[in-house]
Amino acid sequence: MAELSREQKAHELFKKFEGNPILTPKDWPYPTSAVFNPGAAKLNAETLLLVRVEDMRGFSHLTVARSADGLTRWQVDPAPALQADQSSREEMWGLEDPRIVWLEEQEQFAVTYVSFSEGGPVVSLAITKNFRTFARLGTLLPPEDKDACLFPCRFNSRFALIHRPVVRGEAHIWLSFSPDLKHWGDHQLLIRTRAGYWDCHRVGLACQPIETPEGWLLFYHGVRSTTAGQIYRVGLALLDAKAPWKVLRRSDEWVLGPQAYYERVGDVGGVVFPTGAIVREETNQLNLYYGAADCTVAVATANLTDVLDYIMSCPQAEE
Repeated sequence: MAELSREQKAHELFKKFEGNPILTPKDWPYPTSAVFNPGAAKLNAETLLLVRVEDMRGFSHLTVARSADGLTRWQVDPAPALQADQSSREEMWGLEDPRIVWLEEQEQFAVTYVSFSEGGPVVSLAITKNFRTFARLGTLLPPEDKDACLFPCRFNSRFALIHRPVVRGEAHIWLSFSPDLKHWGDHQLLIRTRAGYWDCHRVGLACQPIETPEGWLLFYHGVRSTTAGQIYRVGLALLDAKAPWKVLRRSDEWVLGPQAYYERVGDVGGVVFPTGAIVREETNQLNLYYGAADCTVAVATANLTDVLDYIMSCPQAEE
């Protein structure tokens, strides 16, 4: 049998769960317009999703859903876990799109999310141990900024944040550093859009960075604008383990795109938007959780070793 080409491997890397979508507005214990873009974490032997929920006003909040196997029998909390303080300038029009990491040094989860302030979207941070009570640490960087996540460890005694500011109308992925989670600097451009490619118009972080023996595995979304609208797909990059500002590899191809009906038809058609991932060590299975068409939550699975083999076959990043 002929060996698969890299393009074929990219196409076959992920398998979409037969039970997709795994969460819909019908699963919610209170009225809601859409549920999508969940952060993901492991807690008490369960997979926990912190789901973006859009209410009937168009404002978003975050609600917890839990599952023993990360695929089925989801239990949705009866009330939101984190709601916007609409009396504040930071969260006037809701909050959305969480990414979650466990900070080993602080023994707490860090939740980065987007707050809609009077000045535009900003990156905000909250910490929690149980997803029942949260301590808000406020805005990290000025607007317009989205698609952010902390790394779970420090580098040279500094916290590192991946984020996506809009500068001169351009939307690339950046990396910034802080000694205290308040003061940020040493801003560095990490991943650019690519003219003509599937990610030519915008790029942004997908789920949280995943630590592997090869380096930090990074999923990102890329946007291509067409006459029929924008298409959101997913690509891969690999960052140096000790120096995450160094991009080692980047996929030419997208590895996950909107092809199923529930990804093409919804509030915003043509969108797969991952914001959370879980690696099940006992099986080496990677579960990638994503918003489908800005309307429901879906999951795609892959073998982590296969993902790493694929990214290591991709071109080395340009200096």
